[in-house]
Amino acid sequence: MDAMFSVILVVHILVGVTVCGLVLMQHGKGADMGAAFGGGASGSLFGASGSANFLSRTTAVLATVFFVTSLTLAYIASNKPKTTGSVMENAVQSRPLQTPATKEEKAVEEKAATPEQNDSKAKDIPK
Repeated sequence: MDAMFSVILVVHILVGVTVCGLVLMQHGKGADMGAAFGGGASGSLFGASGSANFLSRTTAVLATVFFVTSLTLAYIASNKPKTTGSVMENAVQSRPLQTPATKEEKAVEEKAATPEQNDSKAKDIPK
């Protein structure tokens, strides 16, 4: 299932990049707008564009493939098996056990926890 997901994802990315390239290569309908309003050909600006050329047909086919791969990826991602338990339960179970601290380590921790020394500014902070 993961291999199929990876293959569809690669196809999806390649088709998306190809569609972007094809759209950028095509000649837009409004490219001759400056000449259309002054030349009397404004009826053809928003009218029928005639037969589709190779680039527009290829773009339409690749857009359909992109749409189908999008739906397929969404379907595969939504039907993945769910893990049992919550994330927090899994984190607690995978946490390594701590070794008990020695007396020296406890003394160092207590000293660090109480920073009230003579030259410390910690006692000036309101609590």
